[in-house]
Amino acid sequence: MYLGHTMTTGGSLLPCVSGRPYCRPSGKEAFLSVASVTSCPSSTMQLTQLNRECLLHVFSFLDKDSRQSLSLACRGLRDVYLEPCLWSLLRFSSPSQLRRDNFVLGPSLRFLSVCWHSSRVQQVCNIEDWMKSAFQRDICSKHDGLVSAFLANVCHTCPNLLSLTLSGCGHITDEDVIGVLRACRKLRRLHLENCVRVTDRVLLALVAHDGGSPELEEVRVDYCRNVTQAGLRAVREGRPAVRLSAVRSGDMIPDISKPIEERVQLRRTLLQKVLLFS
Repeated sequence: MYLGHTMTTGGSLLPCVSGRPYCRPSGKEAFLSVASVTSCPSSTMQLTQLNRECLLHVFSFLDKDSRQSLSLACRGLRDVYLEPCLWSLLRFSSPSQLRRDNFVLGPSLRFLSVCWHSSRVQQVCNIEDWMKSAFQRDICSKHDGLVSAFLANVCHTCPNLLSLTLSGCGHITDEDVIGVLRACRKLRRLHLENCVRVTDRVLLALVAHDGGSPELEEVRVDYCRNVTQAGLRAVREGRPAVRLSAVRSGDMIPDISKPIEERVQLRRTLLQKVLLFS
């Protein structure tokens, strides 16, 4: 539905069904109600003549891009677009989507998910920095700080966040996650998956009296290779009421902690072995 569409209503804004007062429909019933009145040729109505409640219902069926496009039609639709109740849930499938100005961050946000399921995560982002080639570093530089900057904005504008899911975000750090834990005190669920820079510091922050959200109910740290069994044990002992899941975390090989000179020498040795046996 767009601004040029008209709807025939039989002389009233919304119809009565079987002589009973109109009740707000939900789901598919809303569209059936609109379709059922288009057969009456007595009058026509522009989309902008719908009341605010109906417009909010229409917006709720649209994705972020469609909402933004519709909001550009007029000031009234822009006001509906900015209505906080439309933005309680946000899902992003890649860091590049965070650059788009097609969503609204605010106190109404309850559920946030940034999940990047891409081969680039495994082949580029999850490689230790000292092992990356110049080409790989160039790729990472284009999205390195996107999720971190976005989470910093969430800390300032979304104090009522209840659930945070970060998957495949290879560049977020402990400070990014800890910042959300301290700012969003109502957080109940924290899901981290394949976030290689996340370490035991996040888990220890959950145990600290001023670090973790007091209402936290569930924590998942799956495939985070720098999370150890000691960190998981600290959470189980310090906050036994929290449901903790750690698929493969604690059993994976962590990043190598060595001086830069030793890392460079190790990389040269690895390259020589590859050339020798290739």
